[in-house]
Amino acid sequence: MSSRTAAGEDGPFRTDPLDRSAVAAVALVTLFTVALATAQLTAAKVLALPLPFALPVVGAEILLPGAALAYALTFLASDCYAELYGRRATQVVVNVAFLANFLVLALVWSTLAAPGVDPEVSSAFQTALGPAANIVAGSLLAYVVSQNWDVFVFHAIRDRTGEGMLWLRNIGSTATSQAIDTVIFVGVAFYAAPLLLGVGPVFDPPALLALGLGQYLLKLAIALLDTPVVYLIVGAVRN
Repeated sequence: MSSRTAAGEDGPFRTDPLDRSAVAAVALVTLFTVALATAQLTAAKVLALPLPFALPVVGAEILLPGAALAYALTFLASDCYAELYGRRATQVVVNVAFLANFLVLALVWSTLAAPGVDPEVSSAFQTALGPAANIVAGSLLAYVVSQNWDVFVFHAIRDRTGEGMLWLRNIGSTATSQAIDTVIFVGVAFYAAPLLLGVGPVFDPPALLALGLGQYLLKLAIALLDTPVVYLIVGAVRN
């Protein structure tokens, strides 16, 4: 080991401790992993967001998992990272973060399993943080498929359009990957896993359709709204 490495002078910050590219890489990976861990912990709560008017199929409110906003941020972070650092680097982040999901679950489960001083607090922790098997199965499978698809489509569009039309690859990759994510998560968490494993409620087809369509519409709206943010981040790093 060289004296440079031993002294901690190697790495992405060796030239400039405030290098924008290196700082952005760390910041985007941090945003991705924090949002992903938050999504894993909040996925079990189903939210009901009232609408000013009723929509066909969906009705007067949108039903979606509590993880929806946090999970949407992972696509923002991964699209920025993909644009700045390339496909292979982004796939490493996505798949390493997938493995980190199991660390989050292991730490949560070990904390819940440890004896607590106050039974009421222990019960509250179990209720709030105890991940249901159907939610875990649905979220993990949806994540690994949709995130890898997002990276693939982002760069497939980039290969055809060049450096221009960032808006197209951001919206196109996120819109399709969020559709895949929604179908897998809702189908596994609220139908397949409860039916096969006997955990959680089995939703009937109309309820599945309403749940999936409602959360996808919200995810699509977030994908459209975050496009200026993607331009802002990428422009700030490159300029």
